[in-house]
Amino acid sequence: MKRFLALLASGATVLGLTVLATPPAAAATGCKVEYTVASQWEGGFQGGVKVTNLGDPVSGWQLKFTLPGAGQKVVQGWNATWTQSGSTVTAGPVDWNRTLATGGTTDLGFVGSFSGANPAPTGFSLNGVACTGTVGGGDDDDPPPTTGGGTPVETNGQLRVCGVNLCNQYNRPVQLRGMSTHGLQWFSRCYNNASLDALANDWKADLLRTAMYVQEDGYETDPAAFTGRVNSLVDMAEARGMYALIDFHTLTPGDPNYNLARAKTFFASVAARNAAKKNVIYEIANEPNGVSWAGIKNYAEQVIPVIRAADPDAVVIVGTRGWSSLGVSDGSNESEVVNSPVNATNIMYAFHFYAASHKDNYRAAVSRAASRLPLFVTEFGTVSATGGGALDRASTTAWLDLLDQLKISYANWTYSDADESSAAFKPGTCDGGDYSSSGVLTESGALLKSRISTPDNFPTG
Repeated sequence: MKRFLALLASGATVLGLTVLATPPAAAATGCKVEYTVASQWEGGFQGGVKVTNLGDPVSGWQLKFTLPGAGQKVVQGWNATWTQSGSTVTAGPVDWNRTLATGGTTDLGFVGSFSGANPAPTGFSLNGVACTGTVGGGDDDDPPPTTGGGTPVETNGQLRVCGVNLCNQYNRPVQLRGMSTHGLQWFSRCYNNASLDALANDWKADLLRTAMYVQEDGYETDPAAFTGRVNSLVDMAEARGMYALIDFHTLTPGDPNYNLARAKTFFASVAARNAAKKNVIYEIANEPNGVSWAGIKNYAEQVIPVIRAADPDAVVIVGTRGWSSLGVSDGSNESEVVNSPVNATNIMYAFHFYAASHKDNYRAAVSRAASRLPLFVTEFGTVSATGGGALDRASTTAWLDLLDQLKISYANWTYSDADESSAAFKPGTCDGGDYSSSGVLTESGALLKSRISTPDNFPTG
């Protein structure tokens, strides 16, 4: 499994990798960098550098910058070879980003340490040419965030995949933030006009993920009733201007091919019924487990054509190995998907995490994969992978900051009053009509509402 690239904090030696010993093949004539701090804690921080080549294509490059603060050091990094000599940091390419076309970008990340102040890096240069740029994640070319005047669906319209991003009708990258239902067979009472009004208007969510379990007293027990309930929630989300993520929630057994016939029947029905809508996204396998990537890919390449026959435009999300961990939970990594992608267009790949269980090595995998694969976090929790235990605020914040930085959309588990710490509501909330006040929210719900309800940044030009 690929891990963070080990780095000596001084000198110029990289463990396990060889830094380019020859001069770069071409010189850049212009570049731009965007530096952001995804998260910071006592004595440490996670930094990100987006590099854009504004000059001629380069094959082989070196990015240099200065860490001006006393004691600032790069400790671990990804998507590049990293060295540091004194206050000067040098990043070099790895196999997948060795070539930068004109206008080409690459996203680099690192974990740093500091003592005292933690000022932003200075003096960025690409192949010896000074870069322009921004500190803090802004972009002078981006329009201001949209804060009103239209619902998420009205503003963004039909979504599509462009490159590694989810893009709106203006072909601009967007991030959707929302909540996932719990199993409809258990918590259907939580999804009504009052709760969805609260989700859209008070929480200001962009999407509702509908978790339709296939087993565990779900779809297989009454396909017509569960299909009807999913369609009803699609309509309710549409009426409130939210996107509807239809989740075919396979979990046990973990091989999605077990439910292949059911998936074809279900998706043929919902795709035909909802094809004219602009707010529908299809998630065809929730958390594949105990199955190879080849098996998941085979399933996807049979189900996606069924959807496309009825709805050629909607985004489709494919689950990944190891409970949608890009294989990390199975001791693998994103390379298996990168090297053998699903043979289909307008698709994304699911990533799931639970903040108390999945930390640095999972975040490193997402940081690496985000420059090569379109990712959508269709489910995550603030607690352990069991759905219980204490909220891990630090890890959840680090995750959400990273997803914001990378413009990766997400849905939190769960918008329910389940008797578990991952639920947004205290038990019994769904028997009433209040889904927003502090009195009904769990610690997890309060944190997620505070993150989701901040203004969206939806570019419209």
